[in-house]
Amino acid sequence: MKTWRRAIHQHPELGFDEFETSRLVAEQLRQAGFEVHAGIATTGVVGTLRWGKSGSNSGGNGESHSGPRLGLRADMDALPIHEETGLPWASRNPGRMHACGHDGHTAILLGAAQVFGRLHSEGRLPGSGTLNLIFQPAEELGGGGGAKRMLEEGLFERFPCDAIFALHNFPGVPTGHFRFRPGPFMASSDKVLIRFDGKGGHGALPHLALDPTLPAAATVLALQTIVGRNVDPVDMAVVSVGRMSAGKVYNVIPETAELELSVRALRPEVRDRLEQRICELARGQAAAHGVACDIRYERGYPVLINSAEQVRFATEVARELVGADKVDGNAPPLSGSEDFAFMLQQVPGCYLLIGNGDNGFAGGEHLGPCSVHNPHYDFNDACLAPGATFWVALANRFFGG
Repeated sequence: MKTWRRAIHQHPELGFDEFETSRLVAEQLRQAGFEVHAGIATTGVVGTLRWGKSGSNSGGNGESHSGPRLGLRADMDALPIHEETGLPWASRNPGRMHACGHDGHTAILLGAAQVFGRLHSEGRLPGSGTLNLIFQPAEELGGGGGAKRMLEEGLFERFPCDAIFALHNFPGVPTGHFRFRPGPFMASSDKVLIRFDGKGGHGALPHLALDPTLPAAATVLALQTIVGRNVDPVDMAVVSVGRMSAGKVYNVIPETAELELSVRALRPEVRDRLEQRICELARGQAAAHGVACDIRYERGYPVLINSAEQVRFATEVARELVGADKVDGNAPPLSGSEDFAFMLQQVPGCYLLIGNGDNGFAGGEHLGPCSVHNPHYDFNDACLAPGATFWVALANRFFGG
């Protein structure tokens, strides 16, 4: 697993461009005895294993098989970040980096695949069932991510699952520790572009212009009242202005002013409320200042909602595996977002976190604490064995072992 992880890390690929990673995954799955389906959502791969009354590991997609059907998912894409770790296995692709640990997630699931394949060849898989290992592209792309594309191409029609699980590393939590939470666990993520169109003019003659910077500035301040006055204090909501843009010259009143927002919520109804109030405030400010307003509201990933039954099941497996003191079954929710939420809208399941330490030791040298999406981040290889062992234990229990 360490060899795979570091090879993938050296050759990071962005969303829907994970061709080399996809080939490595497909090759390892075939060697493990899986039926391999590649090219889903361009670079996605699904490895399928069937046994017992589910039939032999061959046949067309969508066939009816008896026994439980389990899906395990790993993401494969990197980020457009220039790596600054200086490690021997650092990225060889300038401006691209596995800064979120998807290289580790892929290696973990490949490691579990080797165990499943060996148990299958030895006739030691319990009962009967179907195991679908889903290697997904483009998790980092926002609203048009790989999970949505795979679903649009019939992922669960071709590879039905009764339950689905995915994990993500979490810096700051000790390695070998697990975190779970039933219900909303990660926030929705929406992108909003607001443009105010006025009439430009000379900076010395503002009365002859319609200044779009005034409603833009007023909107920035007004937006902060939404969370404080329109959202229940017990609910999480975020409205962040990431970009303000207007004009190029100091003595010219610009024609337009733009705001770009990041909007997040942990409840679908709060998400709807945020959209309503953002649009009302921006249009109200535009009307008050006599300018036009155009709003492009792009809904990205939905709220990630874990199924209570699957969380309970996975939590029990983790506690038996590593001990109750290393498992948090009611972890705090996160304001980050994850496109696995799309899959959970169609199949009950659980998204969980595995500790990545404080950025660990790599090559004998401590890199220093940092979170994901940081140029100094590196996935901690000490997570590989606990992660793969958890997948094996979970599947074994799921199928009645």
